[in-house]
Amino acid sequence: MPQVATTVTPCVKTVEELRVIEISFYDHEYYAGKQLIATITHDDDLTQPWVVMVNDAEVHRAATPMLCHRYICWEYKRGTLPVQQEALGATTGNEVMCEIAAQCEQFGFELLDDGIYKDEQKLGSIGCTEGKWWVIRATSVHQQKVPCDSPREAVWVLSMVELTQPSREELLDKPFDELTPQEWERLREYQPVVERELVAA
Repeated sequence: MPQVATTVTPCVKTVEELRVIEISFYDHEYYAGKQLIATITHDDDLTQPWVVMVNDAEVHRAATPMLCHRYICWEYKRGTLPVQQEALGATTGNEVMCEIAAQCEQFGFELLDDGIYKDEQKLGSIGCTEGKWWVIRATSVHQQKVPCDSPREAVWVLSMVELTQPSREELLDKPFDELTPQEWERLREYQPVVERELVAA
């Protein structure tokens, strides 16, 4: 039987290698070149809390971030991942965090996962939704978003938050394991008031 030489062409097209940027433990962005193609985030679902988002819509849900990673890579290589629509002037989560961090540094604030702090007291949080900046003060009863024109203005709004120091009596009622180093120092300086009986002349 004669042998015939054949040429095999791969069925999977070659694609750009994906780049992953970790925004926080719970948020990751996936890029092909400079194009954002998907994000992974986390919610409170008990069995499948990890979510793949494309165009702000859920496209996949899994029990671990690694399963979401595999889904994005597999669907992207097959060409079946929904196409991320790039809005004009869109700002990625990473760019937003960089701008907020830069402004916090100028004001001497500390940027943590759950908000912005000064001297271990939470001032509030800042974000950007569809290109519109907002701030939520920690002291706000209803936690309403206050619109701002820029990250600088948002951080400036937080700088106006009055930091209230608890009284020494309040510190004595607070559990010791919840006291900050500054509060411990204030307690060290505490001297109880001695009541003196007034002697009638």
